[in-house]
Amino acid sequence: MKLVFATHNKNKFKEIKSLLPHHIELLSLDDIGCEEDIEETGDTIDENAIIKAEYVRNHYGYDCFADDTGLEVDSLAGAPGVYSARYAGEQKDDNANVDKLLRQLEERVDRSARFKTVIALNLKRNENLFTGICEGIIVDVRRGNNGFGYDPIFQPTGYDKTFAEMDLSEKSKISHRAKAFRELIEYLSK
Repeated sequence: MKLVFATHNKNKFKEIKSLLPHHIELLSLDDIGCEEDIEETGDTIDENAIIKAEYVRNHYGYDCFADDTGLEVDSLAGAPGVYSARYAGEQKDDNANVDKLLRQLEERVDRSARFKTVIALNLKRNENLFTGICEGIIVDVRRGNNGFGYDPIFQPTGYDKTFAEMDLSEKSKISHRAKAFRELIEYLSK
């Protein structure tokens, strides 16, 4: 089975490919010649995932899944949320995003947060959504060199390490993305 994962992000692609069964050939947007950056114009994480999956299906004809992920911080009323990737500006700079979030939390006691991933699967023109959530806190300084995005400042509940301090196999057991993808894989296995 061939499936397109609607992403240009090589880190995310590698992380997801490691979770998929070997009978599924995973292709990225780069693999199908899609060079455009699909606009995420939705007001919610769910809507953005749907937009990307439909775009690939309608323009390239492939069965496709797309994800959108947001970091929701309780004391910031759920921000950065749907704007997580471009929180500090349209350049989508991970370091700038982390810096902005840490500045906004400097005086806050409540640092509880969650990562939420929604996957939209467009398979034979049928659409399904899969959701994964990982609860945790935002630590006050970057820790670790693995992962990407907000991983150096997100510490999942029940752990004393940030995502960036975990190796990929450890993170893949508990992450929001892994939870959503387990639901997707279970569905594709039926």
